[in-house]
Amino acid sequence: MIKITAKLIVKEEKIDEFQKLAGELVRKSRAEEGNVSYSLNQSIQDPKIHCFIEIWKDEEAVESHNASEHFTRILPQLGAMGEVPADIQLFREIEY
Repeated sequence: MIKITAKLIVKEEKIDEFQKLAGELVRKSRAEEGNVSYSLNQSIQDPKIHCFIEIWKDEEAVESHNASEHFTRILPQLGAMGEVPADIQLFREIEY
C-alpha cells in the first residue's frame, strides 16, 4: 500500500472555494480502482492548513490517479489557492 499526505496552506479568503473544489476531487478519487481511502482534513489549530490523506493499493493505482482527468484539472486550481507550494509525501507502511 502507498500512503500519501499532501499538505497545503490555503489563502484565508480562498478556504471555502478550496474546500468546495477539493470535494469534487475527493469524491472522484474515492471512486477510482485501487483507492483504499481519500480524505481532506483541516487543522484544528490553523484553519488555513489542509491535508489530503490518501491510501492506494499500489504504485500503479497512484500513477493512474495522477493521470486522471479530475486530478490533472483540479490540482493546479487547488495549488493556485495556496500560500506556498504543497508539501507532498509518499509513504510505504512498515509492517510488523
